[in-house]
Parts: sequence; structure tokens; C-alpha cells
Amino acid sequence: MQIENIQKELRKMGVDGWLFYDFHGRDHIAARILKIPSGHMATRRWFYFIPSEGSPIKLNHKIEPNYLNHLPGEKELYLPWQELRSKLETILNGSKKIAMQYSPNNDIPYVSIVDAGTIELIRGFGVNVVSSGNLVSLFESHLTDKEIEDHRQCGYVMQSIKDNAFKYIRNRIDRGNPATEYEVQQYMHQQFRDNDIFWDHGPIVGINEHAGDPHFEPTPENSHRINEGDLVLIDLFARFEKEGSIFYDVTWMGYVGNNVPDRVKEIFKIATQARDAGLNLVKERYSNNETISGAEVDDAVRKVIVDAGYGEYYWHRTGHNIATDCHGNGAHIDNLETKDDRLLIKGTIFSIEPGIYIPEEKLGFRTEIDVIITNSGEVEVAGEIQKELVII
Repeated sequence: MQIENIQKELRKMGVDGWLFYDFHGRDHIAARILKIPSGHMATRRWFYFIPSEGSPIKLNHKIEPNYLNHLPGEKELYLPWQELRSKLETILNGSKKIAMQYSPNNDIPYVSIVDAGTIELIRGFGVNVVSSGNLVSLFESHLTDKEIEDHRQCGYVMQSIKDNAFKYIRNRIDRGNPATEYEVQQYMHQQFRDNDIFWDHGPIVGINEHAGDPHFEPTPENSHRINEGDLVLIDLFARFEKEGSIFYDVTWMGYVGNNVPDRVKEIFKIATQARDAGLNLVKERYSNNETISGAEVDDAVRKVIVDAGYGEYYWHRTGHNIATDCHGNGAHIDNLETKDDRLLIKGTIFSIEPGIYIPEEKLGFRTEIDVIITNSGEVEVAGEIQKELVII
């Protein structure tokens, strides 16, 4: 546990402590930050308080006194619910403001885990509860230089697999046996296996109207054959098959044939301009030593698409945190689905992936990059940035 580092951040924030609470394994964030062993049975409520100064304190039920034994700090035990409340109040005595996995107005549901009743209980002690959102980003989604390099190395392999998939589409057409979306996906699966790549679902391979479905899943039954004149979207997200590896997640698009319609080129260009507006804003803020939130990046990207007249066709947030899970617990690039005002911190990776989906024209566009903010504060992109449609 990084107790001293947590306490340092608490003091920076002017917060008196961070209170972790769980019941029946509801808080996966607490489990990861506190490194609670998997499979460890906990059937009663427990609390772990890290004050900004001094030693942490555990509060366990008497039937499970050894839960949290791997963590430093004093231990208190309770039996009846009245004792739980009185001891918890004593533990928090002197604290005016504490952080918990809570988000005002449920703005950020990813960290809004503690139930309303528990928040009411804490506030009843005269203690103000604030969101732990930025603390979660610091201590759950922060990556080491080694982990960032793992992401880059995975990117080299994934970009190659993506390139091979576009070539496979062309080869199948040239042989007079066009591949289906599902067959292209299965071709990529084999390359994942050959390169020790882990994936839980996907990749997404969609043409035309299927490219207009952000979460399209090709199957043998719903797949179309890919022919001349088709617009192709490939979204691949995976990591190396080893513990602690970091996901890589990009989307590229291509067009089968040399004569790309002007409208297709025009809309794809708008998507790339929107993507680049978000990236440039992050670079600008960091170059000026200024903070930036995920919501601000979403606004910058969305404005380009709205100003171009396609705002109604942009249906999702702009991006998400990336870590050992493809959608990590750090700040997301979102001011649409949620109000994610968490800061984008050093040592994190996130996607920027604007999309324009036009069902009535059977068209869909998305372009996606993985942005790294290094631990030294440099803003980089892992892998090549797509500028033009791939000519298949």
C-alpha cells in the first residue's frame, strides 16, 4: 500500500482522509487499490480509513476479524450495528472532509459506488463527503514507465494485425471469394493467438451500415461479404497474454476500391479533425503546465463535429481510460454520457475516438487513437495516426 503517497495527495487536496467501505464485494475499486486478495470471503461490512496524518484504522466485524490483515494500521472490531456506528464516528472524529467512492449527482457513475444510506450515515457525524474520483485516477489508473512501454509494444503488433486484415480483404476479393466481416474477424483472432495476444471480445469488423453501429458484433449469421465500393471499419482492442499487460485500442477505416466518393472522404476528414482537436488541446495544456479534464477534451472534439453539422450523428462519449482493463477506472473523455471532470494525469493512457453514424445513408465513421501522458508530462500517441482512408 502506498499509504504515504495517498496521505500526501490528501493533504494537497485539503481532505482529512479517504474512507474505504465495502459490503459483499461491491466496490471493485477498493479491492484493487487496497490489493485485497481474490477469493477472500467477506460477508460483513468493513471500513478502512486512511487519514491525511497518522496511522490508518480498520473496522471489522468480529466474525471476520482478520479481513484486511494485509493492510497496515490499527484494528477495531464491532458486533451490533450500534457499535459499528459508534466506532465509525469515533474513527472519523476530528475529520471535517473525507473522500469516498462517491460522485455528486452521480455525475461519474464509475466511482459512484458507496450507497446513499452510508453517505447519510457519515454526514450525520458532521463530516462532509467528497468524491475520491481524482484519487482513484492517481492510485488505480496510474501506469509505470514499464507498463506504458508494454502498451507501446502491444501497439506495434496490433497495428501490424490491422494492416494484415486490410490486405486479407483485398486478397479474398482478388481470388474471387470475398470475405465476410466475420471471416475477417476470425482471421484477426488467429493472428492474436499467434502473437500471444489476449482479447475478451471483438474485434469489430463492420462495413457500410454495420460501420454505423458502434458496438456491432459480426457473427456467421449477420455478416455481409466485403466487396468493391464498401466502407470498412476495424476496431481492435486487446493486450498481451500476461498479467499486468495494458490494453491497446484503435479504430481504422478503409475503402474497397480506388474511387472513394467525395462525401465519404469529407465526413471521414471531419472525424479526423475532431480527433486532432482533442489531442492538440491536451498537448497545449500540458505544454503550458495547465490542468485539463476528460470533459474538456470531449467538448473540444464534439464542437468540431457539431460545427460541421453532424452533432446529431455523434452518439457516444469521445473516449475512455485504458489500463489493464480496456475501459479503465481513470478519467474518461466524456461530457455527454457523464460529466467526467476528473483530471487527465501523468502516467495515464486514454482513447480519443469520435464517431459519425448516419443510418439513413448506411454509413458510419470512427477514428481512434491511444493518447499517452508520460510520467514526465509528455503527450504522445502510441502508433500511427490515420490521416486518410486506407485504400483496399
